[in-house]
Amino acid sequence: MRIGMIGAGHIGSTLAWHFVRVGHDVAVSNSRGPETLEALAGELGDHAQAMTAVDAARFGEIAVVSVPFGKYRSVPVDGFGGKAVIDTNNYYPGRDGRFADLDEDRTTSAEMLAAHLSAARVVKAFNAIYWEHLRDGARPAGAPDRIAIPISGDDEKAKLLVAGLITEIGFDPVDLGSLAVGGRKHQPGNPMYTADLSADEIRRLASE
Repeated sequence: MRIGMIGAGHIGSTLAWHFVRVGHDVAVSNSRGPETLEALAGELGDHAQAMTAVDAARFGEIAVVSVPFGKYRSVPVDGFGGKAVIDTNNYYPGRDGRFADLDEDRTTSAEMLAAHLSAARVVKAFNAIYWEHLRDGARPAGAPDRIAIPISGDDEKAKLLVAGLITEIGFDPVDLGSLAVGGRKHQPGNPMYTADLSADEIRRLASE
C-alpha cells in the first residue's frame, strides 16, 4: 500500500518506520520541503521517498496527518479526495493557541480537521500513545502486553482500513465510535490518553 505522511515529527516518522517495516511504500513530507527529509527517507530505505505535502497526499492510497493541531489549516486539501486519513493530532492550548469551540467542548479537533479535509474520510488514531511507546511497543498478536490503539471515525470502511494497519504493525485497534463521541474518549484529559492499555481495558473505560 502507498501511504502519504503529512508531517514527519516523532509520531509521523515513527509510523513511517513501522509502515516500511511491514512492506508498505511511504512518502514523507513536512512544511519545510522535501530536501529537509532526504536523510529520513534514506534511513527508512528503498520503500520511502521525500515529497511535498501535496504530492505525498496524492501519492498515498491512505494518508497520515501528523502536524501540530494549531497548524491544521495549513494542511493542503488537494489529493485527499475519498481517501482514509489518519489524524494523530492533539489540541494543546499552550502550543496551539486557543480555539473556543474546543475549549467549550462544542466539537473535537478531529471533527475540525475533517471539516477542513471535507473530501477525505478522517479516522482519529495514534494520538493517545507516547511516541517512544509507539516506537518500541509493537508485539505479536496475542501477546499479554500488547498495547491497544483507540480509534474513532464516521466512515466504517475507513476505520476498517486503519484498524488493519494498526494490527499489522503490532498493536490492537479498538473502535470507539464516531469522531464526535469516540474522539472525545481518547483525547487529552481522558483516562485512556497515554495509558498503554489492553483492548479489554480500553473497552471497559469506554463503557463507563
